Amino acid sequence: MKLLEEVQLKPVESLQGKDLLTLLDYTSEEVKQLLELATQLKTITKAGKCPRLLEGKTLGMIFEKSSTRTRVSFEVGMQQLGGYGMYMNARDMQIGRGEPISDTGMVLSGYLDGIMIRANSHTMVEELAHNASIPVINGLTDLDHPCQALADLETIAENRGELKELKIAYVGDGNNVAHALIVAAAHVGMHVAVATPPGYECDAHLIEKAQVIASRNGSTIIVTNDPVAAVTNADAVYADVWTSMGQEEETQKRLKDFAKYQINDELVAHAKPDYMFLHCLPAHREEEVATSVIDGPNSYIFEQAENRLHAQKAVLVSLLA
Repeated sequence: MKLLEEVQLKPVESLQGKDLLTLLDYTSEEVKQLLELATQLKTITKAGKCPRLLEGKTLGMIFEKSSTRTRVSFEVGMQQLGGYGMYMNARDMQIGRGEPISDTGMVLSGYLDGIMIRANSHTMVEELAHNASIPVINGLTDLDHPCQALADLETIAENRGELKELKIAYVGDGNNVAHALIVAAAHVGMHVAVATPPGYECDAHLIEKAQVIASRNGSTIIVTNDPVAAVTNADAVYADVWTSMGQEEETQKRLKDFAKYQINDELVAHAKPDYMFLHCLPAHREEEVATSVIDGPNSYIFEQAENRLHAQKAVLVSLLA
């Protein structure tokens, strides 16, 4: 703790030893504290003074899905904190040959200090966490992407200051990224508007839970099929790909169904003049977003991508240190 005091860092002590499967499991205060810690860690890392708070710790990183940002940010984050990130492709593990995920969780708990998993099924990750005696971090599932949402809010806070009462608009598929963003925004009192094509709406049960959090923090969640209504007066406008990994067979249908949901100059004209454009990446220019928007002066996508590193370091420090 002496080192923590020297650099004035405040890990979220209530999260020590816990999992991060979804931000629905965290309190609003815990989410805010993680964002503050992420900003602190970014500042001291840029100054070349990142403390080695995870010296001797090993994070196992299981990947069922391909990754750029998740793998590199977790691996670099562990290294900067003095620990080690061990990459494990699910196809090369026994779970790729049918070993129960429950057995995998118990076995890995004897070797590692934490597990990060990027998986197809949220239910499988819940089972892994239930059987592991060490923290499990959701690096992405079909239902949620909490680490991404923390980086998203960190990016907005760094450029806009106070998050409460800002409006963020998400336009596109009601997917894992949308789910995580809605919950995270509700925790910090941001107004959220989500516009999806009919049939591609967010999970109703998750929205219901997020509405409870939003009401406690004085914010609103609007779900609509009208992208103009969602983007009007928005402080930030968010896009994700129309066809996620594993949905490739639906590509042509989705291109047709989402055609009117592109974030382009005409649509963002309804947002505030200084709106921030955000995208979790990778992006398909001229599909979900016009090149003029994603490569324009209002785009913060690369700062957003970098903040995956710092937001995840805040999670790692709080859960593992």
